[in-house]
Amino acid sequence: MTTVPESFETPRLHLRPFSEADAPQLHEALVETIAQLRENLWFLPWVAEQQTLRSAEARCRKAQSDFQLRLDLPYLVFDRRTGRLVASAGLHRTDWALPKTEVGYWVRTGEVGKGYATEAVNVLTTWALRSLGATRVDLVTDELNTASRAVALRCGFSLEGVLRNTAQDPEGRLRNTCVYARFPAASAPHST
Repeated sequence: MTTVPESFETPRLHLRPFSEADAPQLHEALVETIAQLRENLWFLPWVAEQQTLRSAEARCRKAQSDFQLRLDLPYLVFDRRTGRLVASAGLHRTDWALPKTEVGYWVRTGEVGKGYATEAVNVLTTWALRSLGATRVDLVTDELNTASRAVALRCGFSLEGVLRNTAQDPEGRLRNTCVYARFPAASAPHST
């Protein structure tokens, strides 16, 4: 099994895998952020669910199990100074044989605009390209999610294309998907 770090440290952030003890903080962050998550990440099944402490506990258990089995590599992101849960970021849909992966993230509503997504994406992407030996890291986002698209650019990802009419949002509107990628030659993070 591939060795994956149990944590990452950046100047401001501490990233570590989920544990069931995180459920109260996760629940609080999700309740605060659910409107934005439903606007930008409606296609994730857990986003549509009612956010309860019990659902947060289940999410923590699943994330912990997926991490241990290397099915998914989700991390919770904490402010190192305060210990507050500010975001979640991870590596998803990893093809361990190639290897390649996709970075994903969300930021707690009260913490948006502080550069946390950029910092978390950079540390995970740099690890994937340098230590995992990934041939590429994808960042996939809805075309209308301008904040996520800006993170991709700040983190050195290149837009490979816009896929038209790839999804239908909850209101029935067709949506487009932007596919960004970063490659080993661009593994050094940009300033945050």
